[in-house]
Amino acid sequence: MKIGYARVSTADQSLDLQLDALKEFGCEEIFQEKVSGAKDERRELANALRTVRKGDTFVVYKLDRLARSTKKLIEITETLKSKEVEFVSIQDKVDTSTAVGKVMFGMLSVLAEFERDIIRERTFAGLKAARARGRKGGRPKKDQKKLDMAVALYESKQYTLKQIKENTSVSPTSLYRELEKRKGN
Repeated sequence: MKIGYARVSTADQSLDLQLDALKEFGCEEIFQEKVSGAKDERRELANALRTVRKGDTFVVYKLDRLARSTKKLIEITETLKSKEVEFVSIQDKVDTSTAVGKVMFGMLSVLAEFERDIIRERTFAGLKAARARGRKGGRPKKDQKKLDMAVALYESKQYTLKQIKENTSVSPTSLYRELEKRKGN
């Protein structure tokens, strides 16, 4: 079975071109939505990915209709691969049922990994440079006076967590963490 997916970013854009191409390609079921590709929550894409079964072909008009980043594209195609579903992008001439299509996707996987490595290297270089200038990473330490006040207000049993947070700027999570720390001592 051929399952199609069509997407445009805004409500005023038309899906007609994509829908026509997917129907012409032979898609028996087409999932469509009008939502930004940058959003991770795309209901119809999730429905389409749940619908596909082993031996099916998942079809899109163009790669950018499926994902905005190489990383997201690889994640989706890995999901399809794990379900033993072939992938076709009509305009990009990608078809994972062919040797050329598999090579193309292999190259995309390598590029996605390269992109992740570059980001990691930049992050480490930035942290190293910050440490060299005397900056430390991680969350800033909580003000101990504020923590002490929050604990005192909590133990008085006269204030709600919301009131404690409003008066001390100490979140309930930080308060509970401090209470646990004190229990352990």
